[in-house]
Amino acid sequence: MTGPKDLDPSSRRVMIGEELRHARERANLTQQALGELLFVSGSYVGQMEAGTRRILPDMAVRLDEELNTGGFFARNCERANRSRFPDHFAEAAEAEAIATAIRQYAALLIPGLLQTRAYAEAVFHAYQPTAPDERIDGLVADRLARARLLDDPTTPLLWTVLDEAALRRTVGGPRVMAEALHHVADLARRHRALVQVLPFAAGAHASMQGPVKLMEFENAPPLSFVDGPETGRLTDDPATVARHTFTFNLLQAAALSPRDSLALLDSVAQDYAHEEPHP
Repeated sequence: MTGPKDLDPSSRRVMIGEELRHARERANLTQQALGELLFVSGSYVGQMEAGTRRILPDMAVRLDEELNTGGFFARNCERANRSRFPDHFAEAAEAEAIATAIRQYAALLIPGLLQTRAYAEAVFHAYQPTAPDERIDGLVADRLARARLLDDPTTPLLWTVLDEAALRRTVGGPRVMAEALHHVADLARRHRALVQVLPFAAGAHASMQGPVKLMEFENAPPLSFVDGPETGRLTDDPATVARHTFTFNLLQAAALSPRDSLALLDSVAQDYAHEEPHP
């Protein structure tokens, strides 16, 4: 079946995932058994059913063949895979929207879910200095739309470890930084996010090579995501997810407590607020 035309892609994927589950059960196959036919893990099948993973075009064709679904998946998955986010990040952003818990380490900048409009504008202008204002406005709007998942007072659990470098690098100028850090501190005070700062004094740490994000779901296995310039890798491999989870645990242990982190956020924000603007 197809859904209403106004469904967003992530909602459409959840609907298609439900259809996949029904088709698999009609074929009397477990997730593991179907995964073996498709040369993927059973957990990957579970994530397609939950809508946390895209059903790519070649996979859709194979599903139709194995489950005898008359081309349903090939017809419907292209529309479900459309996204306003870049290809290397789209699947992670859409999984993020239905996660029950998100744990992330941010190495160099305040992560997207915690950014203010002015901070996001400065970041995108730095990424694309020749882009027209309309392009930047669209990117900022999409980033702020992602952050609306924090409008829910309890879900998802958001736990962020911020490297001190993200506090000290002046993005957009002192006024923008003061606002950005006050925003992060406000989320922590409202108990909407757990925030820790990994101080420079911690020295070498478990994620020197860059950021990492972990996501948990109600009815699907956890995922981890690592990214770099114009690239990203989302994985459900249990060994990789376990290794990244251990890495995050080490970062938590090395970071300041939430209370001391909040005090540092306030202090650095005040320093920015009192900084004299350059002429």
